[in-house]
Amino acid sequence: MRFRTLFLATLALALAAPAAAAPARKVLVLGVDGLDPALLRSYIARGILPNIGRLIERGGFSELQTSMPPLSPVAWSNFITGMDPGGHGVFDFIHRDAATMLPDRAESVVKPGKTLSLGDCHVLPVGGGGPENLRRGRAFWQILEERGVPTIVFRMPANFPPVPSPGKSLSGMGTPDIQGTPGTFSFYTDRQVPNAKEISGGEVYAVRPSAGRVDAKLHGPWNPFRDGSTACRKRLEVDFTVHLDPQRPLAKFDVQGQEFVLQQGEWSDWVRVDFKALPLFASVHAIGRFYLKQVRPQFELYLTPLQIDPKRPGAMQISTPKSWSHELCEELGYFYTKELPEDTKALTGGILNAREFWQQTQFVYDELRRAFDYAIESFEEGLLFFYFSSVDQNSHMLWNYMDREHPGFNEDPLLAAGIEQMYRGIDDVVGRALATLPEDATIILMSDHGFAPFYWQVSLNSWLVERGYAALRDPGQRSSKWFGDVDWSRTRAYAVGLNGLYVNLRGREPRGIVEPGEEHERLLRQLERDLLGMVDPRNGKHPVSLVVDPRRDFHGPLVASGPDLVVGYSWGYRTSWKSPLGEFPREVFTDNTEPWSGDHSMDYRLVPGVLIASRPITLDAPALHDLTVAILDEYGVPKTKEMIGSDCLGER
Repeated sequence: MRFRTLFLATLALALAAPAAAAPARKVLVLGVDGLDPALLRSYIARGILPNIGRLIERGGFSELQTSMPPLSPVAWSNFITGMDPGGHGVFDFIHRDAATMLPDRAESVVKPGKTLSLGDCHVLPVGGGGPENLRRGRAFWQILEERGVPTIVFRMPANFPPVPSPGKSLSGMGTPDIQGTPGTFSFYTDRQVPNAKEISGGEVYAVRPSAGRVDAKLHGPWNPFRDGSTACRKRLEVDFTVHLDPQRPLAKFDVQGQEFVLQQGEWSDWVRVDFKALPLFASVHAIGRFYLKQVRPQFELYLTPLQIDPKRPGAMQISTPKSWSHELCEELGYFYTKELPEDTKALTGGILNAREFWQQTQFVYDELRRAFDYAIESFEEGLLFFYFSSVDQNSHMLWNYMDREHPGFNEDPLLAAGIEQMYRGIDDVVGRALATLPEDATIILMSDHGFAPFYWQVSLNSWLVERGYAALRDPGQRSSKWFGDVDWSRTRAYAVGLNGLYVNLRGREPRGIVEPGEEHERLLRQLERDLLGMVDPRNGKHPVSLVVDPRRDFHGPLVASGPDLVVGYSWGYRTSWKSPLGEFPREVFTDNTEPWSGDHSMDYRLVPGVLIASRPITLDAPALHDLTVAILDEYGVPKTKEMIGSDCLGER
């Protein structure tokens, strides 16, 4: 009797208890920045991407409509939110502060906190400030987490600081280095570097070997305990020493007690650095890698931008939960944390040569591949998003090695095959996914945009002067950045960023002259006609093939928060290097002979991304915002009212 009573009571409790939740189906999204459909088709036709071919056979392959403009922070924001720039508010890499007319970051910003003055240039931080993600709208993985779907999001672009989520995420593009910049490398040398002060993305430090050693400093962020005024602010610094071998081309390094030896032409492992703002207190932790370029006859030493230490990120949170970056570091070792790790600026500035850059990109890919192998092995249920940057960055910097028509063509068989090798690397990743995941898992390979050659530059601000839309105080003086030479009393339009064109609007710009309303509208339509009618006199081509008016062509409450017009350049064209930052070079059209030789900041119809899935693709022309809806639908989660897309994947 007692046994029967106990049995019935146990049965009743079991029936009353809720059933254990079934594991959420597995969905893997491989986000490959810059994967191009035309290049992909050519490599598949040659039979060198067998795993991607197998994935296509299981589902389908389509071009994926990108954003306008087709820039990574814009495109990934479209994908993250299921909206366009009118909804999420990211229109470019660069926006402008309407109050100061200075360019600013568009996707994230680090705001200063409050301080208490202690006199004599010293302050006490008392809170506030810190990094802020400027993208608006909820991320799709936040929506999934609300419905109980576990998510892992690895290096999603436009997600710094990472949005709050109970899942695991690591920030990607938009994550600064410890100086708060997109990446500032250091170069130590005793030789004269031409135009050293004009090199973008890095600092050149003069050193002088003496008695067989070089003494130098590592440069960190501004000291948070110092007043931010020009007279008071001071960078945190750390001393280091390089002991030069008197005979052999090698050197011994001493960095805060860490000693290691490098041969000439050798890279170090990650080196930890602690910057102390106050005695006994290490306020900022960083990591970096040294490259001993040359010992003699000149001394040349490159240091990567100092990255946020993933083990000890401090106030610069780069993961959710905050401890996850530490856990990843314990499993994988140190890794790049700044937004785009490949140092394109060092190559453009002539500090690294193309082969040295290529070697550095292999370090990045190897780190990402090691992280992917760890992630796929530990992937149990729900969504896993994993991002690769290597295709995009190598396509930017190595296009001129594979394209003999390029004005900056260079001959190098190794580098000519570099982009292809990156595609092979992604094929290996797909192969690992196919071998690891079960048959019923959904595998999606996608890219934010494709690629094109960057043959010719257009100095849009100079064109505006030529056409009478902008005026300079002294037309012979064109050396100032940040619109320093502009006569705003006679300027109706100006360009900022890679694709943005703004009207000097009264009541919005500090010295606006164009009246809101009818005059504004007439000017926009006139600009649109003239932009589409622009002709490059050197070849008779039309450099602009599309002009988008955000208020007319986008959706959402933020359509008026970005540029007045978005310019879509034709195949082979892009804005010049100087125009985005408010400069006015004399020539409107010039050949591009810079190492940055491939690009995608043009008419979005010319550079679509890629969508390959293990499921049928049901839309004829799917877009990034459609894929967002499709991922939600994998778990039966409806799209939000703000999303503008439709499900683009069918049943298996």
